[in-house]
Amino acid sequence: MRRAIRWIAIAGGVFLLWLVAVWPPPLWYRTHWPARTAFMAMRGDAVAGDADGPTGRRSRGFPAEPTYRPVPLDSISVWLPRAAMIGEDNRFLEHGGVDYLAILEALGYRRAEFAWSDPKDRTELRSTFGSLWSRRGRLRGASTITQQLAKNLYLSPDRNPLRKVKEGVTAYRLEATLSKRRLMELYLNVVELGPNIWGAEAASQFYFDRPARRLTPAQAASLAGSLPFPLSSNPAYRTGRMRWRRDLIMRRMRGEVVEVPREEEEVVVPPPPVVEEMVVPDSL
Repeated sequence: MRRAIRWIAIAGGVFLLWLVAVWPPPLWYRTHWPARTAFMAMRGDAVAGDADGPTGRRSRGFPAEPTYRPVPLDSISVWLPRAAMIGEDNRFLEHGGVDYLAILEALGYRRAEFAWSDPKDRTELRSTFGSLWSRRGRLRGASTITQQLAKNLYLSPDRNPLRKVKEGVTAYRLEATLSKRRLMELYLNVVELGPNIWGAEAASQFYFDRPARRLTPAQAASLAGSLPFPLSSNPAYRTGRMRWRRDLIMRRMRGEVVEVPREEEEVVVPPPPVVEEMVVPDSL
Protein backbone atom coordinates (compact mmCIF):
# COMPACT_ATOMS: atom_id res chain seq x y z
CA MET A 1 0.00 0.00 0.00
CA ARG A 2 2.83 2.39 0.90
CA ARG A 3 4.52 1.64 -2.41
CA ALA A 4 1.28 2.36 -4.30
CA ILE A 5 0.83 5.65 -2.44
CA ARG A 6 4.44 6.56 -3.21
CA TRP A 7 3.97 5.91 -6.94
CA ILE A 8 0.69 7.85 -6.97
CA ALA A 9 2.45 10.78 -5.29
CA ILE A 10 5.32 10.63 -7.80
CA ALA A 11 2.87 10.49 -10.70
CA GLY A 12 0.96 13.45 -9.28
CA GLY A 13 4.16 15.42 -8.82
CA VAL A 14 5.27 14.69 -12.40
CA PHE A 15 1.86 15.79 -13.68
CA LEU A 16 2.00 19.05 -11.73
CA LEU A 17 5.54 19.66 -12.98
CA TRP A 18 4.34 19.08 -16.55
CA LEU A 19 1.53 21.58 -16.03
CA VAL A 20 3.83 24.42 -15.00
CA ALA A 21 6.97 23.53 -16.97
CA VAL A 22 7.24 25.98 -19.85
CA TRP A 23 10.38 27.55 -21.26
CA PRO A 24 11.21 30.38 -21.37
CA PRO A 25 9.14 31.14 -18.25
CA PRO A 26 6.49 33.87 -18.62
CA LEU A 27 8.69 36.37 -16.75
CA TRP A 28 11.11 36.26 -19.69
CA TYR A 29 8.52 37.83 -21.95
CA ARG A 30 8.30 41.02 -19.93
CA THR A 31 11.35 42.28 -21.79
CA HIS A 32 12.02 39.80 -24.61
CA TRP A 33 10.37 38.78 -27.85
CA PRO A 34 10.12 35.08 -28.67
CA ALA A 35 12.71 34.16 -31.28
CA ARG A 36 10.39 31.37 -32.45
CA THR A 37 7.14 30.19 -30.94
CA ALA A 38 5.96 26.61 -30.56
CA PHE A 39 3.42 27.28 -33.31
CA MET A 40 6.11 28.53 -35.67
CA ALA A 41 8.22 25.47 -34.97
CA MET A 42 5.22 23.20 -35.54
CA ARG A 43 4.28 24.78 -38.85
CA GLY A 44 7.80 24.63 -40.23
CA ASP A 45 7.54 24.56 -43.99
CA ALA A 46 4.00 23.16 -43.95
CA VAL A 47 0.91 25.21 -44.83
CA ALA A 48 -2.73 24.22 -44.81
CA GLY A 49 -3.57 21.85 -47.65
CA ASP A 50 -1.59 21.32 -50.84
CA ALA A 51 0.96 24.05 -51.58
CA ASP A 52 -0.53 24.29 -55.09
CA GLY A 53 -4.11 24.46 -53.85
CA PRO A 54 -6.31 27.50 -53.26
CA THR A 55 -4.73 28.27 -49.88
CA GLY A 56 -1.15 27.28 -50.79
CA ARG A 57 1.88 29.54 -51.08
CA ARG A 58 2.41 29.21 -54.82
CA SER A 59 -1.15 30.00 -55.83
CA ARG A 60 -1.34 33.11 -53.63
CA GLY A 61 2.26 34.23 -53.56
CA PHE A 62 2.69 33.76 -49.83
CA PRO A 63 6.23 33.92 -48.40
CA ALA A 64 8.31 30.79 -48.89
CA GLU A 65 9.93 31.34 -45.47
CA PRO A 66 8.39 32.44 -42.16
CA THR A 67 7.94 36.22 -41.94
CA TYR A 68 8.01 37.58 -38.38
CA ARG A 69 8.73 41.21 -37.44
CA PRO A 70 7.84 42.00 -33.81
CA VAL A 71 7.12 45.67 -33.07
CA PRO A 72 5.96 47.53 -29.94
CA LEU A 73 2.24 48.05 -29.43
CA ASP A 74 2.77 51.77 -30.08
CA SER A 75 3.82 50.79 -33.63
CA ILE A 76 0.52 49.01 -34.27
CA SER A 77 -2.66 50.86 -35.21
CA VAL A 78 -5.04 51.26 -32.27
CA TRP A 79 -7.72 49.70 -34.47
CA LEU A 80 -6.11 46.27 -34.45
CA PRO A 81 -6.25 45.47 -30.70
CA ARG A 82 -9.83 46.75 -30.69
CA ALA A 83 -10.74 44.55 -33.65
CA ALA A 84 -8.99 41.55 -32.06
CA MET A 85 -10.93 41.93 -28.81
CA ILE A 86 -14.23 42.33 -30.66
CA GLY A 87 -13.61 39.26 -32.79
CA GLU A 88 -11.82 36.98 -30.33
CA ASP A 89 -12.27 38.00 -26.70
CA ASN A 90 -14.83 40.61 -25.62
CA ARG A 91 -13.87 40.32 -21.95
CA PHE A 92 -10.10 40.37 -22.42
CA LEU A 93 -9.73 43.35 -20.05
CA GLU A 94 -11.86 41.67 -17.36
CA HIS A 95 -10.91 37.99 -17.05
CA GLY A 96 -7.80 36.50 -15.46
CA GLY A 97 -6.76 34.30 -18.36
CA VAL A 98 -9.76 31.98 -18.67
CA ASP A 99 -13.23 33.40 -19.37
CA TYR A 100 -15.50 31.14 -17.34
CA LEU A 101 -18.64 32.93 -18.47
CA ALA A 102 -17.71 32.30 -22.12
CA ILE A 103 -17.16 28.62 -21.28
CA LEU A 104 -20.57 28.44 -19.62
CA GLU A 105 -22.17 30.14 -22.63
CA ALA A 106 -20.48 27.63 -24.94
CA LEU A 107 -22.01 24.83 -22.88
CA GLY A 108 -25.50 26.31 -23.14
CA TYR A 109 -25.70 28.53 -20.02
CA ARG A 110 -28.20 31.29 -20.83
CA ARG A 111 -27.96 33.81 -17.98
CA ALA A 112 -25.89 36.98 -18.33
CA GLU A 113 -23.89 36.40 -15.13
CA PHE A 114 -23.05 33.60 -12.73
CA ALA A 115 -22.72 33.50 -8.95
CA TRP A 116 -22.68 30.39 -6.76
CA SER A 117 -24.83 32.25 -4.22
CA ASP A 118 -27.68 32.70 -6.73
CA PRO A 119 -29.97 29.63 -6.81
CA LYS A 120 -31.25 30.56 -10.28
CA ASP A 121 -27.68 30.59 -11.60
CA ARG A 122 -27.01 27.18 -10.04
CA THR A 123 -30.22 25.75 -11.52
CA GLU A 124 -29.32 27.05 -14.97
CA LEU A 125 -25.81 25.59 -14.61
CA ARG A 126 -27.22 22.15 -13.71
CA SER A 127 -29.40 22.28 -16.81
CA THR A 128 -26.26 22.36 -19.01
CA PHE A 129 -24.84 19.10 -17.61
CA GLY A 130 -26.87 16.88 -19.92
CA SER A 131 -25.38 18.50 -23.04
CA LEU A 132 -21.74 18.69 -21.95
CA TRP A 133 -20.52 16.00 -24.34
CA SER A 134 -22.51 17.18 -27.36
CA ARG A 135 -21.27 20.75 -26.88
CA ARG A 136 -17.62 19.92 -26.23
CA GLY A 137 -16.58 21.26 -29.64
CA ARG A 138 -17.97 24.71 -28.80
CA LEU A 139 -15.26 25.17 -26.18
CA ARG A 140 -12.88 26.06 -29.02
CA GLY A 141 -14.73 29.34 -29.40
CA ALA A 142 -14.42 30.10 -25.69
CA SER A 143 -10.61 30.45 -25.76
CA THR A 144 -9.40 33.86 -24.62
CA ILE A 145 -6.65 35.92 -26.22
CA THR A 146 -4.41 34.91 -23.30
CA GLN A 147 -5.13 31.22 -23.91
CA GLN A 148 -4.39 31.67 -27.60
CA LEU A 149 -1.12 33.38 -26.69
CA ALA A 150 -0.23 30.49 -24.35
CA LYS A 151 -0.96 28.02 -27.13
CA ASN A 152 1.11 29.98 -29.66
CA LEU A 153 4.11 30.46 -27.37
CA TYR A 154 4.31 27.02 -25.79
CA LEU A 155 1.84 24.43 -27.04
CA SER A 156 0.07 23.24 -30.19
CA PRO A 157 -3.41 23.24 -31.78
CA ASP A 158 -4.07 19.75 -30.42
CA ARG A 159 -7.51 19.62 -28.76
CA ASN A 160 -6.93 16.81 -26.27
CA PRO A 161 -8.22 17.64 -22.75
CA LEU A 162 -4.81 17.51 -21.02
CA ARG A 163 -3.39 20.00 -23.50
CA LYS A 164 -6.36 22.31 -22.82
CA VAL A 165 -5.71 22.03 -19.07
CA LYS A 166 -2.09 23.05 -19.58
CA GLU A 167 -3.23 25.92 -21.80
CA GLY A 168 -5.45 27.22 -18.99
CA VAL A 169 -2.70 26.93 -16.37
CA THR A 170 -0.22 28.66 -18.67
CA ALA A 171 -2.73 31.42 -19.40
CA TYR A 172 -3.07 32.08 -15.66
CA ARG A 173 0.71 32.24 -15.31
CA LEU A 174 0.95 34.72 -18.19
CA GLU A 175 -1.78 36.90 -16.67
CA ALA A 176 -0.07 36.81 -13.26
CA THR A 177 3.25 37.87 -14.76
CA LEU A 178 2.44 40.25 -17.61
CA SER A 179 0.23 43.32 -17.96
CA LYS A 180 -2.78 43.29 -20.27
CA ARG A 181 -0.93 45.68 -22.54
CA ARG A 182 2.07 43.34 -22.82
CA LEU A 183 -0.19 40.33 -23.37
CA MET A 184 -1.90 42.12 -26.26
CA GLU A 185 1.47 43.26 -27.61
CA LEU A 186 2.81 39.70 -27.62
CA TYR A 187 -0.38 38.27 -29.07
CA LEU A 188 -0.52 40.69 -32.00
CA ASN A 189 3.12 39.96 -32.79
CA VAL A 190 3.03 36.16 -32.75
CA VAL A 191 -0.49 35.38 -33.99
CA GLU A 192 -0.64 33.48 -37.28
CA LEU A 193 -2.24 35.66 -39.99
CA GLY A 194 -1.59 33.60 -43.11
CA PRO A 195 0.77 30.95 -44.48
CA ASN A 196 4.24 31.84 -43.13
CA ILE A 197 2.95 35.23 -41.90
CA TRP A 198 3.33 35.86 -38.19
CA GLY A 199 2.18 38.99 -36.42
CA ALA A 200 0.67 42.34 -37.29
CA GLU A 201 3.71 43.95 -38.91
CA ALA A 202 4.44 41.08 -41.29
CA ALA A 203 0.74 40.79 -42.18
CA SER A 204 0.30 44.51 -42.75
CA GLN A 205 3.34 44.68 -45.01
CA PHE A 206 2.31 41.60 -46.98
CA TYR A 207 -1.40 42.27 -47.45
CA PHE A 208 -1.54 46.07 -47.52
CA ASP A 209 2.03 47.20 -48.28
CA ARG A 210 2.16 49.46 -45.24
CA PRO A 211 3.44 49.30 -41.64
CA ALA A 212 1.09 48.10 -38.93
CA ARG A 213 0.88 51.57 -37.39
CA ARG A 214 -0.92 52.78 -40.55
CA LEU A 215 -3.62 50.11 -40.67
CA THR A 216 -7.07 51.54 -41.34
CA PRO A 217 -10.12 50.32 -39.41
CA ALA A 218 -11.18 48.20 -42.41
CA GLN A 219 -7.71 46.65 -42.73
CA ALA A 220 -7.53 45.93 -38.99
CA ALA A 221 -11.00 44.35 -39.16
CA SER A 222 -9.86 42.22 -42.13
CA LEU A 223 -6.93 40.82 -40.14
CA ALA A 224 -9.08 40.16 -37.07
CA GLY A 225 -11.76 38.66 -39.31
CA SER A 226 -9.25 36.09 -40.55
CA LEU A 227 -9.02 34.50 -37.11
CA PRO A 228 -9.03 31.74 -36.03
CA PHE A 229 -8.59 30.23 -39.53
CA PRO A 230 -5.98 32.45 -41.22
CA LEU A 231 -4.54 29.78 -43.51
CA SER A 232 -7.75 29.46 -45.48
CA SER A 233 -9.42 32.81 -44.74
CA ASN A 234 -7.33 35.97 -45.00
CA PRO A 235 -7.15 39.27 -46.93
CA ALA A 236 -5.44 37.54 -49.87
CA TYR A 237 -7.94 34.70 -49.96
CA ARG A 238 -11.12 36.53 -49.07
CA THR A 239 -13.74 33.92 -48.32
CA GLY A 240 -17.29 34.90 -47.56
CA ARG A 241 -16.59 34.02 -43.94
CA MET A 242 -13.74 36.52 -43.64
CA ARG A 243 -15.70 39.32 -45.32
CA TRP A 244 -18.71 38.63 -43.12
CA ARG A 245 -16.64 38.74 -39.94
CA ARG A 246 -14.76 41.84 -41.11
CA ASP A 247 -18.03 43.67 -41.69
CA LEU A 248 -19.41 42.64 -38.29
CA ILE A 249 -16.24 43.82 -36.56
CA MET A 250 -16.37 47.15 -38.41
CA ARG A 251 -19.99 47.64 -37.41
CA ARG A 252 -19.06 46.99 -33.79
CA MET A 253 -16.16 49.45 -34.00
CA ARG A 254 -18.58 52.07 -35.31
CA GLY A 255 -20.70 51.57 -32.20
CA GLU A 256 -23.45 49.33 -33.56
CA VAL A 257 -24.84 46.80 -31.10
CA VAL A 258 -24.04 43.48 -32.81
CA GLU A 259 -22.36 40.24 -31.80
CA VAL A 260 -19.33 38.75 -33.53
CA PRO A 261 -19.60 35.00 -32.80
CA ARG A 262 -16.63 33.18 -31.32
CA GLU A 263 -16.11 30.31 -33.76
CA GLU A 264 -15.16 26.75 -32.90
CA GLU A 265 -15.42 25.32 -36.42
CA GLU A 266 -14.86 26.78 -39.88
CA VAL A 267 -18.45 26.87 -41.03
CA VAL A 268 -20.93 29.31 -42.54
CA VAL A 269 -22.48 31.15 -39.58
CA PRO A 270 -26.02 32.61 -39.61
CA PRO A 271 -26.66 36.32 -38.90
CA PRO A 272 -25.85 37.10 -35.24
CA PRO A 273 -28.30 38.27 -32.55
CA VAL A 274 -28.09 41.76 -31.06
CA VAL A 275 -26.20 42.04 -27.76
CA GLU A 276 -24.96 44.81 -25.51
CA GLU A 277 -22.17 46.95 -26.94
CA MET A 278 -18.64 46.40 -25.70
CA VAL A 279 -16.73 49.53 -24.70
CA VAL A 280 -12.97 49.37 -25.28
CA PRO A 281 -10.95 51.94 -23.32
CA ASP A 282 -8.61 54.18 -25.33
CA SER A 283 -5.82 53.53 -22.83
CA LEU A 284 -4.98 50.04 -24.11
